[in-house]
Amino acid sequence: MAVLDPVRPAFRAVGQTVVPEAARLTESEWAAVEDIVEQALATRPPRLQRQLVTLIRLLQWLPLFRYGRPFTALDPTHRTRFLAAIQDAPVLLLRRGFWGLRTLVLMGYYARPVAATEIGYQADPRGWEARRP
Repeated sequence: MAVLDPVRPAFRAVGQTVVPEAARLTESEWAAVEDIVEQALATRPPRLQRQLVTLIRLLQWLPLFRYGRPFTALDPTHRTRFLAAIQDAPVLLLRRGFWGLRTLVLMGYYARPVAATEIGYQADPRGWEARRP
């Protein structure tokens, strides 16, 4: 079973909040994002994988106390407001966890070749030599 399987809808909702362009992703494009994240998580200890799933579950249900709805039921404005509060939370562990999750989302989205093309990313293993005629 993949790490993100039990929290896929919440992960995608966080992804769409961190990278609003992700709202346009098709199912196969989301699968590519999740595959990149899963590959990164595969090398991490099971304990860290469980902590990530716990964090995503926490992010899913914490908004109940403020908005009366889970994260996936919030509109984009409230999602953004909630995640901004989490990233600035007084609890260091919560902040670190969110920044780690945010990093995974950004990696999953922008590591796709299509995304690199969309933003004009033209990195080459040869470095600047590739740009010289």
